[in-house]
Parts: sequence; C-alpha cells; structure tokens
Amino acid sequence: MADGHASSQQPTSPGGRSHESGDHSPRSNVREQDRFLPIANISRIMKKVLPSNGKIAKDAKDTVQECVSEFISFVTSEASDKCQKEKRKTINGDDLLWAMATLGFEDYIEPLRLYLSRYREVIMNFELNKPVHIYLYHGL
Repeated sequence: MADGHASSQQPTSPGGRSHESGDHSPRSNVREQDRFLPIANISRIMKKVLPSNGKIAKDAKDTVQECVSEFISFVTSEASDKCQKEKRKTINGDDLLWAMATLGFEDYIEPLRLYLSRYREVIMNFELNKPVHIYLYHGL
C-alpha cells in the first residue's frame, strides 16, 4: 500500500482462512466470526476428552471449528428449506432431526430424539414450577 494502490490480498482470520470465500451465497456476506462457533467453546469441548495435561494444536482447533460450523450450517440449511416449503418461519428441533435423517445421519436420530424429548420435559416442568430431575451422563 506504500505506492497508493490497494493490496489485492484478502484479509485472513487468525486461522489463516480468507474472510471472502469467493462464492455468492448469502453466507459470503457474513463475517467469519459470525459464521464460526467461538474457538473458546470448541477448545473447551475438545479438552473434556483429554487428560488434564493434554494439549491441542491451534490448527486442530481451527479445523474442528470449521468442520463443526459447516455441519451446523449444512443441517440448518436443510431444515430451513423444509420450513420455507411449509411456509413456517421458525425451525424447531424436529425439523433439525428430519434434516439430519434426510442428509444421511440416521444413526444420530434416536439418541437426539431422546435428548430432545427429555429437554422438552425439563422445560415444561420448569415452566409449571415442578421439580426438575437432572441426570448426569458420564459417558465419553
């Protein structure tokens, strides 16, 4: 920029990815930090399965961040299309489960359906001022 001409190099994120993907989808107008889940959240979840002295490389966190964010976008987009066809404006948990089944993630449907059912039960009990029983899962 010393010669007065703008640089043709696109700005990149801390992970080295370009802010401009070059596509013309609606997501191409969204800032990267708005498109990806926060790296701190990704890192915290990844650390849960490691020994206390375990380390995670920055590029591993960046890769998981991008993959998880893309997966969420993929499933949500399919659910959104369904809602638009049905002339609804709100995506619900059942729409997301339908989208996951449609996209080939059948193995996850039953555990997620159970989780969604339990979540709805807890919310309903909470709203009715009933005691909420929380069960901790120590898997993984």
